[in-house]
Amino acid sequence: MTIRTRAAVVRRRGGPFLFEDVEIDDPRADEVLVRMIACGICHTDIAGRDGALGVPLPAVFGHEGAGVVERVGSRVGRFRAGDKVVLSFSSCGECPGCLGGHPARCEEFDALNFGGARPDGSSTIRDAKGAPLGSSFFGQSSLAGYATVRERGLVRVEAVDEDELTILAALGCGIQAGAGTVLNELKPRRGESVAIFGAGTVGLAALMAARLAGAAPIVVVDVVASRLELALELGAAVVIDGRAEDVVERLRETAGSIDHAVETTGVSRVIDSAMKALGSRGNISLLAVSADEGEERVHPKSPDAGQSVIYSVAGDSDPQTFIPFLIRKHKEGAIPFEKLIRIYPASRINEAVKHSLSGITVKPVLRF
Repeated sequence: MTIRTRAAVVRRRGGPFLFEDVEIDDPRADEVLVRMIACGICHTDIAGRDGALGVPLPAVFGHEGAGVVERVGSRVGRFRAGDKVVLSFSSCGECPGCLGGHPARCEEFDALNFGGARPDGSSTIRDAKGAPLGSSFFGQSSLAGYATVRERGLVRVEAVDEDELTILAALGCGIQAGAGTVLNELKPRRGESVAIFGAGTVGLAALMAARLAGAAPIVVVDVVASRLELALELGAAVVIDGRAEDVVERLRETAGSIDHAVETTGVSRVIDSAMKALGSRGNISLLAVSADEGEERVHPKSPDAGQSVIYSVAGDSDPQTFIPFLIRKHKEGAIPFEKLIRIYPASRINEAVKHSLSGITVKPVLRF
């Protein structure tokens, strides 16, 4: 049995997201069919569109979904029809990483999230001609009216209405990754300095988490004036325009040597600046896909003996516990992630992508 709906399909590398009629599989025994209410646009969706992740095209992307459970498979025990849910990444649940409470370190992470299909190779989505489309992106492919997902990828949430649920969609990846890399991986102590490179969703989530942890000073580097202004509003002590100022010199003037750095741009010269500013026993987290297109690539400085480099995946978060934690902190006013969000009707998806890339919007969220 299938359900007919519309989905944003990318048919060629770098091409537009175009809504088409599709058919979504009914859930298997361990799967859940979710009616999508909203889905955030993340740079990882754009990287997938552009071929950087190896996801086979044509495909349906989207991995910051929020919706309402429509139907559940026969072996699903934690959810029932009508539950409000946020969708996050997929994990196997059986490897040492998953069993140890670190599903973002799942041994099957790449296959489950970037393979373009279920683990058995089947697609959850077919186009109007019956041809399979790349699906199960981050276990979701939630840029669609419905998504068939494994039970492990869902987090039940409380939301008074669909407007509140729409805001929570942004927690599935970017905010979770930025906050998680600070709170779960870098773990700054009160009074330790944090420098954040890139004031997009991930960077600004890292800023809010660093402030929650009591880090000081917190410095944010970006090239978009509106994002630097927002960083100040969210608690940055200092902001630096990466194109107008000598970043390493300004960091040393304002914060001395940096205890912790969060690098979200993937640009080699920015990574180099972060490494040069890092203290002798500093830690740096690298979160981005390489983004040197149109830029002269440099070889970043290697870490010194006392420094550590973390290649972060989803902030080493367990969505089942970390997303509810973020929601609690949001309600307390400690992590006001709604300030990052601008809501677009789903029909304006390509405008939302354009605004994200240009810096006009930090976190676009599509409403279905």
